[in-house]
Amino acid sequence: MAYCQTAPMSDPFRTTVEEAAALLRAGKLCAFPTETVYGLGADATNADAVLSIYETKGRPRFNPLIVHCADLAMAERLAIFSPLARKLAEAFWPGPLSIVLPLRPGHGLADIATAGLDTVALRVPDHPLALQLLRAADRPLAAPSANPSGKLSPTTAEQVRRGFAGRVPVLDGGPCKSGVESTIVAVDGERLIQLRAGALARETIAETMGRPLEQVKQGAAISAPGMLLSHYAPNANMRLDTTPMPGEAYLAFGKLAPHNSLIRNLSESGDLHEAARNLFSMLHELDAMGAKVIAVAPIPQTGLGEAINDRLRRAAAPRT
Repeated sequence: MAYCQTAPMSDPFRTTVEEAAALLRAGKLCAFPTETVYGLGADATNADAVLSIYETKGRPRFNPLIVHCADLAMAERLAIFSPLARKLAEAFWPGPLSIVLPLRPGHGLADIATAGLDTVALRVPDHPLALQLLRAADRPLAAPSANPSGKLSPTTAEQVRRGFAGRVPVLDGGPCKSGVESTIVAVDGERLIQLRAGALARETIAETMGRPLEQVKQGAAISAPGMLLSHYAPNANMRLDTTPMPGEAYLAFGKLAPHNSLIRNLSESGDLHEAARNLFSMLHELDAMGAKVIAVAPIPQTGLGEAINDRLRRAAAPRT
């Protein structure tokens, strides 16, 4: 797919790679595209800049951030990579995988970026503009999804602008190709533990690494982003694994019988990759159409269905 590298200078909310890098080096915020969702970026070594992320999003301070790196070499300056962790990174970076590792002494990251933990979630994004930006800024970037905390993640620059009412500059890279956030895996000795399902399927990791991918225990302490019970929520209330009642909107999956609800279909053909790519954008659309309640069709729990169902359960959880 094609990615935009520049934007008309008459638009004050868009920026180029060079302008975005200058903002970040100066301790400012700038949203940028990745293959998963748009991130709200700040210099991860600048405590005031990272604090601005929490303030702008309204994000709880105990919820750590993913730190984006230009390459494995940059990541290795921040965290201690065991042979297993290095094998994992080499297999899936650049890509939608965040790896939680022990911080390296002298790492230089702002303590607030890791929420005071002795570990950090790192990834190398698979998006040309994100990589250009990381190289131009020449520093790691803390970047959660570019949306108010708990709301739907943005997969287009326009959704970022709407979410923050134009208060945040955006490097526009077109629609995100994955549409859900990265998978987060912790490396604990010879164990791989999935902390968050995401755009890289559990089965793919297990097959490539030749070992099972354990699931984090329910109620475990928050050690990575995306572990809050209520998260990724539209304005509308949601009902899962069901058909719509009169007056409800419908987020469908697969072949659909005609009815009178507001409808968006994640994938008429039942393709989970297409469904993941469409998930947040279609929830944004149903919100914009004025939906008060969204009924959601059952989604298979295999492959990327695990990540889709994870986001839907968190979106439907009681709001905190």
